[in-house]
Amino acid sequence: MTKVAVLGSGSWGTALAAVLASNGHDCTLWSRRAEQASEITESHTNEQYLPGAVLPELLKAEHDLAKAVSGASVIVMAVPTKGIREVCRALNGVLDRPVLFAHVSKGIEPDTHKRISEVMEEELDQAVCEGIAVLSGPSHAEEVIRNQPTTVTAAAKDMEHARRVQDLFMNQDFRVYTNDDVVGVEIGGALKNVIALAAGVTDGLGFGDNAKAALITRGLAEITRLGVAMGANPLTFSGLSGLGDLIVTCTSVHSRNWRAGNMLGQGKTLEEVLDSMGMVVEGVRTTKAAHQLSVECGVPMPITEALYAVLFEGEKPRDMVDLLMGRMKKHETEDLAGWS
Repeated sequence: MTKVAVLGSGSWGTALAAVLASNGHDCTLWSRRAEQASEITESHTNEQYLPGAVLPELLKAEHDLAKAVSGASVIVMAVPTKGIREVCRALNGVLDRPVLFAHVSKGIEPDTHKRISEVMEEELDQAVCEGIAVLSGPSHAEEVIRNQPTTVTAAAKDMEHARRVQDLFMNQDFRVYTNDDVVGVEIGGALKNVIALAAGVTDGLGFGDNAKAALITRGLAEITRLGVAMGANPLTFSGLSGLGDLIVTCTSVHSRNWRAGNMLGQGKTLEEVLDSMGMVVEGVRTTKAAHQLSVECGVPMPITEALYAVLFEGEKPRDMVDLLMGRMKKHETEDLAGWS
């Protein structure tokens, strides 16, 4: 049995904490809200984020960060990307020994263009950080909490760290592979949210399966081009944290990024969409970061560029579709020439 703290009591953090508790680990879930921590511990529910789900009785929650991480040898970071720096700084003040971190956030920090593990490496003191792994893949919390078959990837620079995360989470319903391509796994997990937003827009505009299939395919090409330019293994993008996560996020009503894009396609403004969601839509921040990175790296990302124009420049979704469809003729595989 391992003592684990999961930081972040949204849908994904709660579902992962439930997996850990069901696997027999001593798991504490940290919530920013005292009333939510009480609900999880006493009622074994988290109605705001996982309505109707019954959580393991052994799972407990804490509002106090120091109490939540006390004695833990592994900390799972499940907070939104914009809160990573703040939480890491707070941890420096409460941890008294090095622990293994596993983050499950999917995003890129705008302006700095840093991946989540890079942000954590920058903020965490060496004295408290044994190593950092990332857990990513096609995994809706709404299905994981119901013990539906799910398969993800644990990646780390040190494969022993990846294997430790694999051992913590793996069970009959939750299968975990390992990978040493941290860059690829993080880029795939982050940028699929951008393409999922765009997929939602096509549905909101009333387009069919042809358009969505094309968007997913060409979106994967964009993700891979940028990932390879940043040092990733191109094969990673054919795996769970690439194609797998892209498919599930672009096609499921569970996806908050798809839902946000769908509302944009129906004519709502970004402000109206975000106000109505009630949860973080990571793809919005990541679109800005991906657009900046594509310019910086000289990597063509036309879908990302079009979505950026809709989100931040006031362009109409239908006009951007027309722009994409009217681009100059080209050979399908010419963008893939540098991948091998």
